Amino acid sequence: MQTTITNHTSTLSEPFILRPEPSIGTLSGRKIWIDLENSPHVPFFRPIIEELGKLGLQVFVTARDCAQTRELADYFGLSYKLFGRHSGKNKVAKAVRLGVRMCQLTPTIRSEKPALALSHGSRSSTFLASILRIPSITIFDYEYVNQITLPSLNWVMVPEVLPDESVHFRRDRILKYPGIKEDVYVPFFRPDPSAMGQLGINGKDIVVTVRPPATNAHYHNPESEHLLVAAIEFIARNPAVKIILLPRYPEQARALRKAWSGLFGNGRMLIPEHVVDGLNLIWYSDLVISGGGTMNREAAALNVPVYSIFRGKIGAVDRYLSGCGRLVLLENTEDVPKRVSITRRTRPASPHSGTAVTLQAIISHVLKVLELTGELIH
Repeated sequence: MQTTITNHTSTLSEPFILRPEPSIGTLSGRKIWIDLENSPHVPFFRPIIEELGKLGLQVFVTARDCAQTRELADYFGLSYKLFGRHSGKNKVAKAVRLGVRMCQLTPTIRSEKPALALSHGSRSSTFLASILRIPSITIFDYEYVNQITLPSLNWVMVPEVLPDESVHFRRDRILKYPGIKEDVYVPFFRPDPSAMGQLGINGKDIVVTVRPPATNAHYHNPESEHLLVAAIEFIARNPAVKIILLPRYPEQARALRKAWSGLFGNGRMLIPEHVVDGLNLIWYSDLVISGGGTMNREAAALNVPVYSIFRGKIGAVDRYLSGCGRLVLLENTEDVPKRVSITRRTRPASPHSGTAVTLQAIISHVLKVLELTGELIH
């Protein structure tokens, strides 16, 4: 994998000074609770779960029925227990659903007795861990996400490119990892050419993967939807283009099918019938247009041209990628014809494999926190 965030091998530079690497033998058998609240959490935590298991730690996984979380967990063969579902955009419904999910989780978490709760911004995990007095780490990579859960946390973990002042938390409890979160799993990616044939894609098509914005998210800006329309109209003018559309929710899929019925009717736009490996789809695309941060960064990590239609506040990670020329930020509809290049890319035989330094850094933090919390308990 070639990524635009430097995967350097210097020592971890987190403000919180942790002790040297603990003896794995002293931690063997301790249990970690990982909660998957959204689709991107599945590929992110998959290698983390595997690595923790290799070290003799028990990992208990819960998941929420949100977007493609359940389908991806099944696709990758993860063992998990399902609790709760997404509540939509209404803030009151979100709060109610959060409380309901926490109540659903409580008996199981009490029974499992984890030594540590680990998540990527899961509110259910964070609040419940605080109530049950379970040490917790939450990871996030977007500084403008609602940080309401932070007072409940013991530690936060963020990419090194996020400035400390953007994280409203105790400086001595901020853990940092090199690279970006996609560097955790992209180095393990191996392309599968058969997947594109199953979608009816041939070598003559210019393949454009399009991910609509997260219209139910609290950070959504309607300008993203205007950019989505402008982008589809522009790329559809090229008769060689085939658009693979990846809606986030069933209602979004229905609306897009209705809005672009002509493109669906002539076969130039399609929605995969089943869950697909996002990295594989990106790899075999000629360009990506996305309103989602994860897919944008995955494309950048794989050296695939990518254009962001996200119109919320631009975070430090995306600013870094944009500054490196690996992510194009579309700011208005006029940018679409000016900046989007519709060309067939020259694809190497395989991705350039990166190192596992980001994964290793995260695992190291988890082990050291486990050691520290174990000493405090005993």
